[in-house]
Amino acid sequence: MVALSDCLQQLTNRMKKILGVALLLTLTMAAKSQVKIGFEVSFKEPQAHYAEVEMNMSGIAAKDYVDLKMPVWTPGSYLVREFAKNVESFSATANGKPAKVQKVTKNTWRVFNAKAAAIKINYRVYAFEISVRTAFIDESHAFLSSAGIFMYPAGMIKNPSTVKIVPFGKWDQVNTGLEPVAGQKFTYYASDFDILFDSPIEVGNQDVFEFNASGVRHIVAMYGGGNYDKERLKVDMAKIVEEGTKIFGDNPNKHYTFIVHNYAQGGGGLEHLNSTVLGASRNAYGTERGYKGFLSLVAHEYFHLWNVKRLRPVALGPFDYDNENYTTNLWTAEGFTSYYENKLLIRSGATNQTTFLNDIIGGLGTVINTPGSRVQSASSSSFDAWIIGYRPNENSKNNSISYYSKGEIVGLLMDLEIANATKGAKSLDDVMKAMYEVGKTQKRGYTDAEFKAMVEKISGISFTKFWEKYIDGTDDVDFEKFFAYAGIDATREIASPNKSYTGASLKVERSVIVSGVSRNSPAWVQGLNVNDEILALDGSSIADEMRNVRLPNPGLTLETLPTIAKKQVGDVVEVTVKRDGLEKKISLTLKESPNVRIKASYNENATPQQLAVRKRWMGV
Repeated sequence: MVALSDCLQQLTNRMKKILGVALLLTLTMAAKSQVKIGFEVSFKEPQAHYAEVEMNMSGIAAKDYVDLKMPVWTPGSYLVREFAKNVESFSATANGKPAKVQKVTKNTWRVFNAKAAAIKINYRVYAFEISVRTAFIDESHAFLSSAGIFMYPAGMIKNPSTVKIVPFGKWDQVNTGLEPVAGQKFTYYASDFDILFDSPIEVGNQDVFEFNASGVRHIVAMYGGGNYDKERLKVDMAKIVEEGTKIFGDNPNKHYTFIVHNYAQGGGGLEHLNSTVLGASRNAYGTERGYKGFLSLVAHEYFHLWNVKRLRPVALGPFDYDNENYTTNLWTAEGFTSYYENKLLIRSGATNQTTFLNDIIGGLGTVINTPGSRVQSASSSSFDAWIIGYRPNENSKNNSISYYSKGEIVGLLMDLEIANATKGAKSLDDVMKAMYEVGKTQKRGYTDAEFKAMVEKISGISFTKFWEKYIDGTDDVDFEKFFAYAGIDATREIASPNKSYTGASLKVERSVIVSGVSRNSPAWVQGLNVNDEILALDGSSIADEMRNVRLPNPGLTLETLPTIAKKQVGDVVEVTVKRDGLEKKISLTLKESPNVRIKASYNENATPQQLAVRKRWMGV
């Protein structure tokens, strides 16, 4: 039996610990509040692609120096981009006097401030890379991808900051997801640097319009012109927003910003907490294909508002901005988002059931016909995003599979499996919503085991074998079985039966060059190499072979050239190439292409359970 005095002593000790923690938190918060960080961005030479950045700091007089760091990557794009390479003319003053500066790592500048109360840092950033992930500045506008523009003081990632934008010349618009500072034009507040780095900024004369959906104000900032119909976009984008919100049960933002860059040829998107950047083709809105493509991009990036930005793998936040952040779950983060863009489109009325099925089949065909899908798993593809996903080479299709593509198909199979196991009562929607709610409660990301456990809880069945086959393994996709759950008849057949095949793709530069060789193809087996220059086929010069070929031709292959096109499966063709300045003859025994074509159709005689599964799966 414990004595009363001992209990009182234990209670006293606990109270001391609690008070100590409280005091520490109070001091930490006080220190945080004393530090003031502000940026001003201006554009003295936009035509030369420069941003001028001034950073002012006060209240950090505890050390002899301060380290200023620039991220090496931007969340959502899994590649070390070395943003520091674009920084020049870094200088600092402490209490108004020049301060010593030393670069101590590739992305760290040390400012010796001698415990000065105020520090001012100035630097320039060169911005001339057009993408949704990187900053770009010219005389027409400035796109600031924040991770490549702003630096943060080491150890102060959670400190707030303000950003003032000084537009150039006649620029009169600034659009960003950051919160505006009341009474200060073009000045914005970030509660911490994670928020700042997750908030791109568009500056210029962009066309801005708005719509409301799910109780949220949505701003659309269009740069680059285009044949878009604002009124049509407002209606269709709002429907996508509402369908996404239905899945998760709430929309966590007060406002959301779409920054759209319209170029002659554009594409891609990058998600952010309450905004996104989209790349589009300015004249593609006028065709149904182009318009649907844009809505697909909107659906994908908006779904990220939940999936990734809030429902996320545990490794993706808090971020390490100095190094790669590894996860095996990009197949859920990106792959499931690719899958859901199709579901949002059909549910919003942007596509019909036929188009929905065809889009799904297209993604399925991509996976099945990629040799690397039988080499690399979905989880491995996710982990290796940093070294393969964003850095493909001539052999990538043979040894890897995109976590976008494979994850989309995993989402499809998992969705149908859950719907079938519950007789149409549940679907992947229920898993995503449940995991989203758990993340809000726990305030952290999920592990792979936790995601699997939730799938099993919702479905009521084991997914161990499923994980072994399709996530951690490289099994062929048994899509026929899964489609049958929803009353869909699906079959596969050889895409080009009895037609000759070499497995060598070509590109035309000053000469005709081998650009790719498929695993286990005749070109692979007989040793035709990427970068071989094609000189002749069975003695017929490449000039003669190319005489009737329309260029540019991204689908150009060796077997599309006349000499081989006339041959049969099993025939032999002699290919003369130049390799390292030397001529070489290679004999290829032609095979039948292993690529398959998938056919699928809705079974008119589907059972009531199949129809229930189909309805739950599609949501219409």
